[in-house]
Amino acid sequence: MTKMRLGIIEYIDSAHYLPEHETCGIVHGHTYKIEIVLEGEKQENGMVMDFYIIKKIVKEILKTYDHKLLNDVLPFPSAENICEHMHGQLFEQLGLPVSVKVWEGHGKWCELNGFD
Repeated sequence: MTKMRLGIIEYIDSAHYLPEHETCGIVHGHTYKIEIVLEGEKQENGMVMDFYIIKKIVKEILKTYDHKLLNDVLPFPSAENICEHMHGQLFEQLGLPVSVKVWEGHGKWCELNGFD
């Protein structure tokens, strides 16, 4: 079988604040770009996983974060903690190695690569 990577991109809008942080300690918002790549063996049907199924699972997980105050989800919702939290949920639900890249607005991102 052939090992391949599939990827999708989704967007969420969320607010957060970083407790005790000098500039980010007040409530503010971001549009987050979420890049998800999963890796697996191509199955007999010619697919690693149906994009429809991937998007359905991802959208359900992202409901936890979209249009929410992220401090209600994580005590310190830094890009790193958000990425790590999403990665755990996605790996559990997708059942395949996954890489998650969270873009906090433009030009700032964090990635957790589950392939290494």
